[in-house]
Amino acid sequence: MAGIYVHVPFCRHKCSYCDFTSFPDKIEYAEAYMACVYKEMKMRGEELKDYTFDSVYFGGGTPSYIPPKLVLGAMNRIRECFRLTDDAEITLELNPGTIGESKVQTYLQAGINRFSIGLQTAIDEQLADLGRIHNARDYVFATKLLKGRNFSTDVMLGLKNQTKEDVRKTIELASACGSKHISMYALTVEDGTPIYTDYLNGELPDTDEVAELYDYGCALLKEKGYERYEISNFAKKGYESRHNLNYWKRGEYIGFGVSASSFMRGKRFTNTFDLDEYMKCVISGFYPAVTSEEVNEADAKFEFVMLALRTKYGVSMQEYKNEFGTSLAEDFPNALKKTVQYLQLDGDNLRIKDEYLYVQNSVLMPFMEEERAE
Repeated sequence: MAGIYVHVPFCRHKCSYCDFTSFPDKIEYAEAYMACVYKEMKMRGEELKDYTFDSVYFGGGTPSYIPPKLVLGAMNRIRECFRLTDDAEITLELNPGTIGESKVQTYLQAGINRFSIGLQTAIDEQLADLGRIHNARDYVFATKLLKGRNFSTDVMLGLKNQTKEDVRKTIELASACGSKHISMYALTVEDGTPIYTDYLNGELPDTDEVAELYDYGCALLKEKGYERYEISNFAKKGYESRHNLNYWKRGEYIGFGVSASSFMRGKRFTNTFDLDEYMKCVISGFYPAVTSEEVNEADAKFEFVMLALRTKYGVSMQEYKNEFGTSLAEDFPNALKKTVQYLQLDGDNLRIKDEYLYVQNSVLMPFMEEERAE
């Protein structure tokens, strides 16, 4: 199975930490842009007619900021151009400050059956500092509109003045409101974003402090019945994100829209990050991809290991051999020796021990450095 990603780059206000392709001042282009997305889908439809897709993900930006009829139109075009499974997981990211009852009804009409809500923190002062357009009360309102529905909540760690008590309040709010899934991840500070100044001034928690918040959050989530299935993702039983799991299993996916990335038939390609260029390309009948590369076998092997080790399942030795015709021990002998104390073998699966999962980048370094044939 494969996944479909649709990038909606519009938002009401750009958050202080945001380094994604998003435009807070161009909502008037939304209809014209989505018309181009529909056309790009049609352009790809014929070449992907043999594929079956079991997940669709609308990300951004803020997909819930554009008129909901455009999401409905996108789903109509997806069903027209591609083969979806009957039980396809269809996710829409939403900001609690941009949601209302009529929008939810249109989303349900479109077939959206999973929502990803960007709470980040339940502390209003921290939300204001991040430049978020909502408060904790808006989040509660959004979850009431989605009562009984499948929704996930984003929780961010490493915020200015953030304490364990703040993390507790955030997780408890998400749990009490009925979130089936929680993504808890550390703030990534990018050069050029407003929050980078706070980082330079030493106003953000350091790595060790963030690790403490993470360990505390993990313990609380486990207590609340959320099982960690990937470094930053926790779910009630049966509510793991199918779309994200596809990424970590190195599955194929096709991306539509400005800056969208794809991985199909062993090739990775990414669309232009320029909104005008994207629309001009599609209107002219050209694919908007600006980078494209064939993934060689050596890189494919590392990707397979790197992505699988992010999850609780780890690397299936048999799946690895089925995929590449060689064993993990043959391809990564030195890396396995260097990381033996961090790994454990559960039947056929080699995984990172729970206590080392948060520092998986250090564990993965020897695998990246392993000399292997191209």
